[in-house]
Amino acid sequence: MPPQSPSAAARDEPVIRDRGDACPGALRLHAADDGFLARVRIPAGMLDGHAAHLLADAADRLGDGHIDLTSRGNAQLRGLGASCGGELQAVLVRAGLLPAPTHERVRNIVASPLTGLDRRALPDVAPWVAELDRLLCASEPAAGLSGRFLFALDDGRGDVTSLAADVNLVARDADRALLWTGDPADAVLVAATDGPRAALTAAAQFLDAVREAGTRAWRVAELPPEHVPDSAGLVARLAASGIEAVVVRGFASPRSHAPEPGVVEGPDGTAALSVLAPLGRLTTVQWRRLAGVTGRLRLTPWRGIVVPGLAAHAAERALADLADAGLVTTPDDPWRSVSACTGRPGCAKSLADVRADARTVAAHATGPLPVHWSGCERRCGHPRGTAWVDVVATGAGYDLGAAGGSPRRGVQTSELPAALVDARRTTSHDAAKK
Repeated sequence: MPPQSPSAAARDEPVIRDRGDACPGALRLHAADDGFLARVRIPAGMLDGHAAHLLADAADRLGDGHIDLTSRGNAQLRGLGASCGGELQAVLVRAGLLPAPTHERVRNIVASPLTGLDRRALPDVAPWVAELDRLLCASEPAAGLSGRFLFALDDGRGDVTSLAADVNLVARDADRALLWTGDPADAVLVAATDGPRAALTAAAQFLDAVREAGTRAWRVAELPPEHVPDSAGLVARLAASGIEAVVVRGFASPRSHAPEPGVVEGPDGTAALSVLAPLGRLTTVQWRRLAGVTGRLRLTPWRGIVVPGLAAHAAERALADLADAGLVTTPDDPWRSVSACTGRPGCAKSLADVRADARTVAAHATGPLPVHWSGCERRCGHPRGTAWVDVVATGAGYDLGAAGGSPRRGVQTSELPAALVDARRTTSHDAAKK
């Protein structure tokens, strides 16, 4: 059974951190086996063409010619040299991706990728993204958040609230928003215009709780139960900041999934494209192709890319061009639901080249549920908010089965296609029964 994360484990005892958060950033590079790694925070994954092209230039000139997408809609450059930090920083400043160097690792904001783009007529939360990022970067205390602390801004469809964020802000309607930290059943209602400021107030409440608990927790879920921020305390804090709020008991957040690959029909003859990068990795040629469609990108927490701003009549042709570039453009593509950690040779802890093994069997092991390949028991980048098939490299092959269940152990590479087909169908059946 996979080790439980702090968010999943019963918090009978507090999670006590004996060191600071070492999460990589754009300025704090991580030393990997294939060179240094930079993680560039891109709030809600919203990127313009100018910044996208500068990132591609940096990947070609300073890195390995690829851009990786993370499970929070950020971008990573790998294969960087040890002395490239200053040059990379200059590129990011020109791209507008480093507005506050002291806060660059805490700009962890995800938002509903299709907000304002499809025909569901839900409130557009994109303006929240820019405002929250501005407030976050201007707040001196916010620099004390860990690089893992996450804000989720949901337009009401329930997609990014499934990602176990620390602060959730959800549009209730055009004028009101719900805010919570631990449990949506303990949410507070605020005016939509106050949403970003209220979200930052909730983060400040968490930081005070960490100091009171003395545990150096990185996430809300790591706090001992008696120190988890409550809605009554949050309402009082908001009132002190001039924000009117009331407690809303018993709210159950809706749940929806990642955008399917294909054309997204929008209002008034507009369209967007939704595509995925196989295993979350793009060549700079693919990246530039995406950036050149409309000059706007939204990277998603599911390692996908949404391209907004097309005329509806041009969408199918543009989608076909992206398919020719090797991107996933249809829901039935074998790569639609396959993800993997870095694996060998990039990660010293990995016990296998999981990406190579995934490529070998992906077309022969399709099924209704996602499958995630991990090079070790840490399971970096595994899916959130859904059932999934767990494939973990060991010294004796792969352990394979439903995440959290009893795995089939020691599966050899030659046995993987049949074993994966069986696991994806069995796990889907078990999930349906629940």
